[in-house]
Amino acid sequence: MNSDQLKGKWKQMKGSVRERWGKLTDDDIDVINGQNEQLVGKIQEKYGIAKDEAQRQVDDWMRADRHSQEADVEMRRAS
Repeated sequence: MNSDQLKGKWKQMKGSVRERWGKLTDDDIDVINGQNEQLVGKIQEKYGIAKDEAQRQVDDWMRADRHSQEADVEMRRAS
């Protein structure tokens, strides 16, 4: 998933973001509004980690979500 896809699916992704980064508040989620740089910055701020680490976490999360979506599609096709 790229940044444009994140922005487009933000409403669907909010719950997953809350699960993964529990320190983010509802206000943080609203400010982020599907923007990759905002998400990375808020994670960096809330967790006291380097920007590179925050970006790695976001990339890993987005990659895992993409794989999850692909698995869902495959399951629907098999049904």
